[in-house]
Amino acid sequence: MSKKPSKSLAQELDRYITPFRYDGSGKFHLKAHKTDAKGDLDKEEAEEILEANKKRLAEFQEKLYAQDRWSLLIVLQGMDAGGKDSAIKAIFEGINPQGCEVHAFKQPSSKELDHDFLWRHVLALPERGHIGIFNRSHYEECLVTRVHPEILSKEKLPEKLVTKNIWKERFEDISAFERYLARNGTVVLKFFLNLSKEEQRARFLGRLEDPSKQWKFSLDDIKERALWPRYQAVYQDIVRHTATPHAPWYVVPADHKWFARVVIGSVIVAALERLDLRFPRADKASLGEFKEVRKALEQEGKASGKR
Repeated sequence: MSKKPSKSLAQELDRYITPFRYDGSGKFHLKAHKTDAKGDLDKEEAEEILEANKKRLAEFQEKLYAQDRWSLLIVLQGMDAGGKDSAIKAIFEGINPQGCEVHAFKQPSSKELDHDFLWRHVLALPERGHIGIFNRSHYEECLVTRVHPEILSKEKLPEKLVTKNIWKERFEDISAFERYLARNGTVVLKFFLNLSKEEQRARFLGRLEDPSKQWKFSLDDIKERALWPRYQAVYQDIVRHTATPHAPWYVVPADHKWFARVVIGSVIVAALERLDLRFPRADKASLGEFKEVRKALEQEGKASGKR
């Protein structure tokens, strides 16, 4: 009697991936996506999945680094207090820091404003064999700049290029950029941490009450919170226009940090599994050299033993 084939990792984790994936097929409405979904898990079960995914990620990263062919770009977007920083800390704990870089993009410098809006992000792309994490990303140029049009005037664009079509054009540029990356061996995974306004309020209050987290808070957070409907509308537009099969968006329920980490971690390890990563095999010439090296080391050991 034949045994049933065992499930692949991607199949095992699919229930935490596919419901939140949008690749541009069909319609997209942000309000249709729950912020408090838990995937029929409790916190204890989620912690077990998170720990398992950490071990898998460490194993995949070692092969990714050794094979030196693919790279992985992880994009994290979301409202303030969405859990981006803590997700990075929790999911990537224990991996080799030599093969992973995190870039948190702040307000552009004067030098960066002298270049196109993608320039500074291109400089931060992960090299082959590496994982790059963008904590906020090139999407800020279609988000904050759109919510605050006065920022656009500082970007030194020729006036005749700043038209009503500029956001559509930036969506096109970003999609072309991500298609180019995919064609050159960079897997692009994009996560929008979908937080409710009520949960953001609770987290802000928590920061105010915890001295170790007060440094994260500023009055600007409250000013931006007042623009919540506008941000939500722009995020919906971003996902609608830049989700593609080669660079889909994952709309992650973020009200429960532990479930958000399950979703993000599961997407990452499933994507790495699909790359069929392997340690490079030594060629015949190298195998011959290894024999000579082994012989020299063994002789060295014998000589030491005679002393």
